Amino acid sequence: MTQPIKIDHIELRMVHLPLLTPFVISTGTMTHKTFPLLILRGDGLEGVAEGVMDPLPDYLEETTAGALDLLRGAVLPKLLGQRLSAPTDVDPLLAPWCGNRMAKAVVEMAVWDLWARSLNQPLCHLLGGARDQIEVGVSLGIAPLDVTLDRIAEAQDQGYRRIKLKIKQGHDLALLAGVRDRFADIKLTVDANTDYTLSDLPVLRAMDAFDLDYIEQPLAFDDIFDHVQVQAAVTTAICLDESIRTAKDARIALQMGAARVINIKVGRVGGYAEARAIHDVSAAFSAPVWCGGMLESGVGRAHNIHLATMPNFTKPGDTSSASRYFARDIVNEPLEATNGLMPMPRGPGIGVTLDYAALDAVSEVVEVWTA
Repeated sequence: MTQPIKIDHIELRMVHLPLLTPFVISTGTMTHKTFPLLILRGDGLEGVAEGVMDPLPDYLEETTAGALDLLRGAVLPKLLGQRLSAPTDVDPLLAPWCGNRMAKAVVEMAVWDLWARSLNQPLCHLLGGARDQIEVGVSLGIAPLDVTLDRIAEAQDQGYRRIKLKIKQGHDLALLAGVRDRFADIKLTVDANTDYTLSDLPVLRAMDAFDLDYIEQPLAFDDIFDHVQVQAAVTTAICLDESIRTAKDARIALQMGAARVINIKVGRVGGYAEARAIHDVSAAFSAPVWCGGMLESGVGRAHNIHLATMPNFTKPGDTSSASRYFARDIVNEPLEATNGLMPMPRGPGIGVTLDYAALDAVSEVVEVWTA
């Protein structure tokens, strides 16, 4: 920021955004994306970010209720009135609180957006981004084989660069055999969302036959050690998602041989500072990274696009077209991929602006703090 910006207005919303199609993974089914949206205002500018925590702790330990409590009771009242010259100025405010990385990320990411807008710069330029578009794939929820094949065919027609299939115990090898029988040459990955254990090693070994780019998070959300045994037992690369919260986690996982690929979700790891550190650690180990998705609205989707312009994001991410998920997004600018390439949103900050008419229609709670 050229001059410190005083945070004089804070808005926190709970958004309930319907999905076009239910999204099924090993831990459950989503029909709506419910998330906190934070809007920070100062000097006529606004920075926005959304949380990726779920209503129940079925992805990681954090929940929307816990995040709201922390934000309302401890963080946002102290942020109000602060003068910020750089994103790091918010670090002392967040430092006293253990864990809660998703809640902290909402604040840190909104500050980054505000900072970039104050400099009239696209966020990716400030992150060290090196491209103006990114390769993207699609993530397909659990469904019967015939439905999955039709969804893959549609995604192929749309030019997506990678297909990721959600799998679970009992919905894996037959699915992969059926997919490979029809689509022999597509770039294919699978995501177990922690549904397997070491006793399932024979099944995971059998996945080597299907030419997968990687197997994502087969074991528990908090495990690194047992993934070492899995990676040693299979030739396919293991990718870690839920297990990686910090750059230290990434360093340990790569040093021990628990994975060869890392999925970076800026909202999962606490914000851009940690996401960049994980990116750099992974690059030091020559381990590629990619940007996963959490069914974000256009706000979180735009943040992800900017992050994924950094140099070591060399695998297609989950940031596919918003119209695959929502009949109407909450931002004015369409975030749509063409031939598997998602352009960086133009303009300062994350490059999108809120469609307040659409946002008001899906906001269940609106809370405001003013200086």
